[in-house]
Amino acid sequence: MPTLVAAEPAKQALPPTIAIIIDDMGHSLHEGKRLANLDQPLTLAFLPYRRHTDTLARFAYRKNKEIMLHAPMANTRNFGLGPGGLTPDMDELSMAMTLRRALRSIPHVQGVNNHMGSLLTQQLQPMDWVMKELFRYPVYFVDSRTIAASVAGDVAAAYRIPTLNRDVFLDHEQTEEFVDRQFKLLIQRARENGSAIGIGHPHKVTVDYLEKHLPELDAQGIAIATVSGLWAMRNSNQKMFAEGEKQAIRPAFARKKGVR
Repeated sequence: MPTLVAAEPAKQALPPTIAIIIDDMGHSLHEGKRLANLDQPLTLAFLPYRRHTDTLARFAYRKNKEIMLHAPMANTRNFGLGPGGLTPDMDELSMAMTLRRALRSIPHVQGVNNHMGSLLTQQLQPMDWVMKELFRYPVYFVDSRTIAASVAGDVAAAYRIPTLNRDVFLDHEQTEEFVDRQFKLLIQRARENGSAIGIGHPHKVTVDYLEKHLPELDAQGIAIATVSGLWAMRNSNQKMFAEGEKQAIRPAFARKKGVR
């Protein structure tokens, strides 16, 4: 009697997947906690040395959110960067040390994206110095693409840093109508391309919108992932980094026992 061999089940296609990064974390404790308490796997990008950065990053990590450094970079409109800013007048050592200290100030950091940066991300040499430093650590880089002429993502990729680009800004106009239009555009991009990355901010209108609409994604056949989860999906579930391949980021400001 012939042996019956079961047909191998067809691989299920992955659903369209979005990742949402919330930039400018660290200023607002209230909205930051609301975002951390959402059930969905958001990725939260923290400005270094802000009042609530350390507390919120630790809280968000416990709530299974992914943590990034939102690295301040010089912009074409001369907006102030605050502490940890990277500017064109820096030499390589100053830029590397500023970036290194900023990374060490963010608990549980897994990735980096640029805060502003419309000036610096166009400049090849500063971006080379930035990526040369980031290459040392197990972090990915997301080019926020605050200007179309950015070379940041290309330089990161040349350094073999896991690299992704922002597809949609969700809330540069702070109205529910605008956020809704951009959120629907993000979903459309994910349906067209398999996945897409949106960037928003901890504005009340944005948090209100996400609180209401993220739970509806399942019914729409849309998945949501962290940035590293989306990268894995795009790269056949391979690990970003081999064991021991990169230098660990040593947290700064660790309190010694017995010291308050």
